[in-house]
Amino acid sequence: MSPDRTSGGRRSSRPTMNDVARAARVSLKTVSRVVNGEENVSPVLVAQVRSAIELLNYSPDVGAGALRRSDRRTEMIALLLEDVGNPFSASLHRAVEDEARARGVQVLTGSLDECPARERELARAFTMRRTDGLIMAPVGPDQGYLATELRVDTPVVFVDRPGAGFPGDTVLATNVLGAGEATRHLLAHGHRRIACLGDYSRISTARLRQEGYLAALREAGIEPDPRLIGSELHTALMAECKVIELFHRPDPPTALFTSQNLVTAGAVRALRRLGLHRTVALVGFDDFPMADLLEPAITVVAQDPVVMGRTAAQALFRRIDGDSTPPAEHWIPTTLIRRGSGEIRPGTHTTGDRLAGSL
Repeated sequence: MSPDRTSGGRRSSRPTMNDVARAARVSLKTVSRVVNGEENVSPVLVAQVRSAIELLNYSPDVGAGALRRSDRRTEMIALLLEDVGNPFSASLHRAVEDEARARGVQVLTGSLDECPARERELARAFTMRRTDGLIMAPVGPDQGYLATELRVDTPVVFVDRPGAGFPGDTVLATNVLGAGEATRHLLAHGHRRIACLGDYSRISTARLRQEGYLAALREAGIEPDPRLIGSELHTALMAECKVIELFHRPDPPTALFTSQNLVTAGAVRALRRLGLHRTVALVGFDDFPMADLLEPAITVVAQDPVVMGRTAAQALFRRIDGDSTPPAEHWIPTTLIRRGSGEIRPGTHTTGDRLAGSL
C-alpha cells in the first residue's frame, strides 16, 4: 500500500505547496508565484513547477481562509447534475438549495453534459473551494478518482444514478418498476407492438428503464422486437428523427414508450408532424412542463425530483454532522399519471389522422 493512502484507498493528506516545491526542486516562493499566475518567473521554472503539480495531482486551496473556523467547515456544498437546464435537474437543484438555505449553506452547482472529463474537472474545481460535501449525478463509469480529489471524510451522495468506485449514500428512482408499469399500461390497452426509445445506453437509468420494458413484454409472452428498440437518443431532435423512421417502415409500432423527457418531447413532435398523435399511444418517463396541456395530454411515469433532491441533501447533511453508518440506498417511487396519450387503443382513428408521405 502506498504510504500516503489509508486502508480504504483514500489519501491520508493532500499534496501541499511544499510537496510541489520539493518535487520541482524550487523554492516555495517560486511555486506560489506560478500558482498565482505571476509573470516574473522564468519559463523553465514554470515548466518545472507545472510538471510537479501534474505529477502530484496538486490543487491550490482557494478556501484556506474559510478553514480558520474551528470546525473547518466552509458552509458550502457542491451539486453536479447532468444539465441544470433540464426540468428534472432544475427541480432537484431547487430542493437541494432549499434544504441548504435552511442551514445557512450555499450550493455551488455545475452541469456535466454527459461528459466524464467535465465531471472530474468540476469535482476538482469545487474541491479547490473546500466544499463540505458533494451531491453528484455521475456520468462517468468510475468515481474512484474522488479518493484523491476530496479531503479525507468529505461525504458524497449520489443522486439519480449510482456511483462506482467510491462509497456514498445513493438516492434513486424506481426506474425498472416505473418502466415496467408504463409498458404494462400500454399492454393493458391492447398494444403488442410497443417501441422503446431511450437515451445513451451507457447511462444507468436508460439501461434500467429498457430493462423494465423488456421484462414487462416477456411477462406478457411477447418476444421483444429489436427493430422497435432505439437507444443513443440524447436530444429531442434525435428522438424525432427516430420516430419518423419507425413510421415509415412497413410494420410500425402502435405505441411508444419514451424513457426520458427530451426523448418524449421529440416523439410528440414527430407524431404531430405525422398526424398520428391521436392514433399512436405514448407513455413517457419523466414529466415535463405543459405535458398536461397538449392534445392529447401526455401520460407519464413521473419521478419526484423534489423528494429526490431533499432526500439527497438531508443524507449529505447527516454525514457532514458526523453520521458514520454504512452507505445507504434511498428509493423514491415513481407514479403513473394517466392523461390521455397512454390510453389510446390500437386501430384508433379520428378525422384528420394521416401519415405524411414525405417530410
